[in-house]
Amino acid sequence: MILAREPNSKFVKIRCPKCKNEQITFGKSATIVKCLVCEKVLVEPTGGKSKIKARVLEVLE
Repeated sequence: MILAREPNSKFVKIRCPKCKNEQITFGKSATIVKCLVCEKVLVEPTGGKSKIKARVLEVLE
């Protein structure tokens, strides 16, 4: 029997430091994520886990 590993990647709810907009993004995103309201860069890819430049409110499973 082969057991499948559980994924270690999660979705993250973040808040923009500029306009306080809340949005959900992937913890290992491969592209730059900008705020949907003010277009400030919130997440930058690093090849693995993303560099989050906003306040993390919640980790969603």
